[in-house]
Amino acid sequence: MNKEWSEQNKRMQSLIKKADTFNEGKDVLFELRNDLMNTMLSFKDDLDREDYDAMPFMNADGYHSKNIAYSLWHIFRIEDIVANTLVCGDEEILFSGKYQSRINSPIITTGNELVKGQISDFTKQLDIDELYSYIADVKKCTENIIRNLTFNDLKIKVMNERREELKALSVVSSDENAVWLIDYWCNKDLRGLIQMPFSRHWIMHTEACLRIKNKLK
Repeated sequence: MNKEWSEQNKRMQSLIKKADTFNEGKDVLFELRNDLMNTMLSFKDDLDREDYDAMPFMNADGYHSKNIAYSLWHIFRIEDIVANTLVCGDEEILFSGKYQSRINSPIITTGNELVKGQISDFTKQLDIDELYSYIADVKKCTENIIRNLTFNDLKIKVMNERREELKALSVVSSDENAVWLIDYWCNKDLRGLIQMPFSRHWIMHTEACLRIKNKLK
């Protein structure tokens, strides 16, 4: 893991454990997310459209076996689902912003169910500029939610009715590679969700994207 990002993440986790440093911890989280977002935005200058679909490590184990467009979609679909459906009980940005049609996505799920060639078949259909608009809107929304959290909120777990709403939306595939996410998220408190998916999940997939980019360039 990138040493600087790892240290930021560790520092944030330490700070949000205490009430008197909680707000400082949120600031560190936002700094980390801004650094990671800047890396994602840099791809727009460094990559051609077809590079977003390239899978140079298709047969490997790990996040780098996907492609960059998939990774962007996946990071922010998960964040949109968790922040809005599970934490707030609000409409997801994908739906309120009519982003499925804008991005031209054939799916509304996280994409966990897709494997190998299915991934590039999916991402070749995406409007990358609209995908970047989506990720910016999701990031802004999530950070507004986090900004309004109090220290005591961190112990709150996902309400059961929101779990049921999540299932009803069909935004997590019933495929075995995806359906486990529901229990994974719903068994966490808000502090756990700040780690996964609002920080560490970003790091892992951004590092995978950099590995793909470096292989291509």
